[in-house]
Amino acid sequence: MIEALLYWLEPWEFSPTVIVAVLVAGILFARGARYARVSFARRVAFWLGLSGIYVALHTRLDYFFEHEFFMHRLQHLVLHHLGPFLIALSYPRAALRAGLPFRWRQRWLTPAMNTRTALVAANVLFNPVIALALFVGLIYFWLLSPIHFKAMLDWRLYRMMNWSMVLDGLLFWWLVLDPRPAPPARLAPGRRILLVIAAIPPQILLGAYIFFTPHELYSIYSICGRAFTWISPMRDQQIGGLILWIPGSMMSAIGALIALRHWLRLSARSRLRDERKRRPTAATPVKA
Repeated sequence: MIEALLYWLEPWEFSPTVIVAVLVAGILFARGARYARVSFARRVAFWLGLSGIYVALHTRLDYFFEHEFFMHRLQHLVLHHLGPFLIALSYPRAALRAGLPFRWRQRWLTPAMNTRTALVAANVLFNPVIALALFVGLIYFWLLSPIHFKAMLDWRLYRMMNWSMVLDGLLFWWLVLDPRPAPPARLAPGRRILLVIAAIPPQILLGAYIFFTPHELYSIYSICGRAFTWISPMRDQQIGGLILWIPGSMMSAIGALIALRHWLRLSARSRLRDERKRRPTAATPVKA
């Protein structure tokens, strides 16, 4: 049993980037959780999210992700939705910050976060229109047939595709699931709900298009050989479309409900502020 589990946890293609990124995040959170106030539920959410991302990037399951379209969609469901969603739900900012030595925070992190470049980049990336365009646009971009064909053949593009989904998912869900009022949060609670709801229709449309298309859209899986030969190419494509259509949209609906819960909680505590008040600008320093 244990040997079989270890076998599946071995990487199909070794990536030092994944190892370093997961280890750094895990060590910082583990150290910081001893000092920051992190509930048991938040700890569980963080470790489940981080583990999910690792499994989707760096285990033998990657073979199946590369040789079946519906498995590829499951991989991106974890990388773009479930994993980042759980990490954002754990709200690990305080723990990750506390995990760094104080001198490092004082000497490197705070000055770096308060540079004009960092502030402008944060204002651009966390702009709700840009965040929504990236969240939906990356799904569409990587599923364009010619782009998808090249990404599944070139290991560099393949890794770029997967990492872009992880980073964009973290950005989007961090923005949506922020439990704080605005400011200091980037968006007011009501706008967070509208943002995540706006992401649902494009996912439904693309999933439905893939499901109902009567011809094979992603021939790369037939060319390179399928992991499950008993599943026909069209059935594989239909299952992949359904995964994007239903679970992907459901994750957004769950995100909207959690954002609504934060709104009601803040309202009950009289912590909501006027949404028309001035937002932080590029010149506003940010605490690391």
